[in-house]
Amino acid sequence: MKKSVFIGALTVAGLASGMASAGTMADVQAKGFLQCGVSTGLVGFAAPDANGNWAGFDVAVCRAVAAAVLGDPQAVKFTPTTGKTRFTALASGEVDMLARNTTWTFTRDVDLKFEFAGVNYYDGQGFMVPKSLGVASAKDLDGATICIQTGTTTELNLADFFRANNIKYEPVPIETNAEGQQQFLAGACDVYTTDASGLAATRATFENPGDYVVLPEIISKEPLGPLVRHGDQQWGDLVRWTLNALISAEELGITSANIDELSKGTNNPEINRILGTEGDLGGMLGLDKQWARRAISAGGNYAEIFERNIGSATPVGLSRGLNALWSDGGILYSPPFR
Repeated sequence: MKKSVFIGALTVAGLASGMASAGTMADVQAKGFLQCGVSTGLVGFAAPDANGNWAGFDVAVCRAVAAAVLGDPQAVKFTPTTGKTRFTALASGEVDMLARNTTWTFTRDVDLKFEFAGVNYYDGQGFMVPKSLGVASAKDLDGATICIQTGTTTELNLADFFRANNIKYEPVPIETNAEGQQQFLAGACDVYTTDASGLAATRATFENPGDYVVLPEIISKEPLGPLVRHGDQQWGDLVRWTLNALISAEELGITSANIDELSKGTNNPEINRILGTEGDLGGMLGLDKQWARRAISAGGNYAEIFERNIGSATPVGLSRGLNALWSDGGILYSPPFR
């Protein structure tokens, strides 16, 4: 009979380690779909359309994982989570992974017993204000009321920034981005603060986005990425290397347009290993040789996903910046497939 040892109260950390031992990949395959935790709605990153179909940069990661494991990028069910509810949802097994704008930090990784599978967007916290406020710098915000989402890294970052600059502010707590947008537009707060990408996505939904400006200061490092539970290395490896496959595909020139042709075999051994025509990397994950080919085919490589959802030609209008490949002046980098 299996022994159970209980030490102290049940915590998020305890839930996480317990659920992970069940074998997430086997669970996902048995039920036939991936349950993915996303934001409550952030245009360009994760948001449902009028018919309830989810799309966005983070959603694409979920679909790539589903394609790798189940062979179907549509075999995903999405669970909207707030800054407060996301970690409980993951720890309890309500979701199989989080693919929302969650920052990789020491305490989330170590104390909460989660595992970040990599970084899919390098970000930093910024500030958005109405142009009519006449503010050119975050250091001019002394006495401002600031809308801030609870349960996020932005709370501590904000407190640190204002303390370091010897200025004061009045927080206006919010639960979701939609609530923050509503409060900000209604004038309940002078300033909205969150990750700069989130500010761009939020401003893109405004009726008159030109009436608002994102201030120049970026006050933190916010490496955002997919998150799984500790203790299930097979699942963690699968999510990590699915993300790496999307990044490596961009670097190697594998696109949704040419992947079928390249899958016939090339003179580049790394392309062959990724697409399954050489070696058996899939077998090491407990999958077949075509897992990465399916993941990339689901929505294209990293560049295709970025440009389609949040790139300069979209309403969100983000440039690659730090999220360009390391070979193009950014810091995006995948370990080698060998």
